[in-house]
Amino acid sequence: MNVAFITPAPWLKRQPVYRAGSRLYGTRDAITGPLILAGIVRRAGHNVRAYEELRGNVDYDELLEWADVVSIYTMTAVAPRAYQIADMFKTKGHAHVIMGGLHVSAMPDEALRHADQVMIGEGENTILDVVEGRRTEPIVHCEPVKDLDAVPWPDYSVLQTPVDAADIMTTRGCPFRCSFCTTTRMFSPYRERSVDNVIAEIRHYKEMGFKYINFEDDNFTANKKRAKEICRRIIAENLQSKETFFFGRTDMANDPELLELLSKANLNWVLIGIESLNQEALDSINKHQNFNDIRRAGEACREHGIHMIASIVLGIDSDGPRDIARATKFAKQIGASKLQPAILTPFPGTPVYENYKQDNRMILDNEKNWVAFDMMNATFQPRHMSPWDLQMEFFRCAYDFYDLEGAIIEAKNYGLKDGINRLALGGVARLGWFAEQLAAKYATHSFYHTLKVTPWMYATEYGLPATATSRYENDPSRKKLINRLGPTGVKGRDVKETFVGENSAFGRSSAGQASETQHANGDAGLSSAASPTKPRAILSAKPGTQHLLAQAFTRENAKQAIGRLGETISTTVLRAINFADVASGAVAKYIAR
Repeated sequence: MNVAFITPAPWLKRQPVYRAGSRLYGTRDAITGPLILAGIVRRAGHNVRAYEELRGNVDYDELLEWADVVSIYTMTAVAPRAYQIADMFKTKGHAHVIMGGLHVSAMPDEALRHADQVMIGEGENTILDVVEGRRTEPIVHCEPVKDLDAVPWPDYSVLQTPVDAADIMTTRGCPFRCSFCTTTRMFSPYRERSVDNVIAEIRHYKEMGFKYINFEDDNFTANKKRAKEICRRIIAENLQSKETFFFGRTDMANDPELLELLSKANLNWVLIGIESLNQEALDSINKHQNFNDIRRAGEACREHGIHMIASIVLGIDSDGPRDIARATKFAKQIGASKLQPAILTPFPGTPVYENYKQDNRMILDNEKNWVAFDMMNATFQPRHMSPWDLQMEFFRCAYDFYDLEGAIIEAKNYGLKDGINRLALGGVARLGWFAEQLAAKYATHSFYHTLKVTPWMYATEYGLPATATSRYENDPSRKKLINRLGPTGVKGRDVKETFVGENSAFGRSSAGQASETQHANGDAGLSSAASPTKPRAILSAKPGTQHLLAQAFTRENAKQAIGRLGETISTTVLRAINFADVASGAVAKYIAR
């Protein structure tokens, strides 16, 4: 039989501009699960092809004629596209359609409306029985693999789309069970492969010519003794790659020997979940770490030449915008090379999803809107900001982190290429902010528009009308602060932290409100006794000039003529800069289409 394995990607991620931009963040790779299953089917004598839509185009006209069986891997964010592909094969082709993966394992009945069969869980022991027709039940429950050494390696010979990096999973599952994590629910219990088996796979990829390796374990350093042994073998057999990525935890900083071995084995990129600097927030998601752990991890990685990707979660119930800003600034201070802001996403099958469903906090929660569940979009009602405010925080913290200063430091620490890469990511963040603003305003069918107009269910707790869609846009003081900051900026954050008290319009808790006098004076702390109002230049200034302008106008308040002249000049310059920003964003948006 002719069997195709397809890993879908949403429309935007299939565009050439996005594919090119994604290479700024990392090397091209392919999800291991479908390639493992594809290899099992190929070795049984079938003709097999595998496709990653994120990495290249698929000729579906030809594939509709060729394929007898189609297996579609499904994560929540790609579920709508996966269902579209499944429907296409069922209506236009003759193939038997199978679906598996994290999303359909949590939502099998939904997937079954589009597929002939749905596989729940790990499919290695079951895929051949399903493909060859020995398992015919609509929902196939798969047994977890007990011996990971018996699982074949991913078969890159069947992959029809390009990759640069080979992915290796040395374990499955994770000893920790953060409340928002999906993989620990599907891959449970925690299991390990033998070190010999792992080294043999690395050697195999080196022989194939791969220069980049990604360890895709949820926590490569969970078993530190084993991680050390893998590193020692890599060093002893000269199996280092040009770049090697892995997922770690802050506790790796407590083991100097481990850090030294990771560095020598050239495991030089690590993603560590900072998540939050608020201990209450960390405890609420079962993260099992604290502020000092995070700081030590950043320092240790920098000292050993290991690039750290700092992941922070936006929208945890205990966190507000101030916590997000603080975490972003902290990521810069500890020398993180990249920031991965991730909006808390209640994936189906997790405790967070079930709790939010029960409390009626889900906004986007159906087949049409699963595409928004990619950790870059607000899909629920947050406690301390509106859904749209949370959406904007994603870009504000990216805007804060990826600035020129950080790019220069990165270039000094790791080389010019890394500095340029970081600066380019800053440009992407700015374009993304502009594109979402346009979508929210003009694309009334989009979920961005939905977020923009959805009333915030906690608005009345902050003294706002029940119909309020933003905690800030209905607050004159915060509105002026937003106008002054633009999307935001680290220096702008510093200004806010300096001038805005806990009882101000921005910092107030549900127990206290800002006074009407403060609202009348406006400007969230930049108002002063010497000047009841501020020129528009201060309100519209870029973050780097806000503080200086405010001081200048206060000192020279008596010299109205000079003030008016300064306002005219600065406003004109700023409008020119803003026009350039908008124009570049519009061009990029046009190209992306």
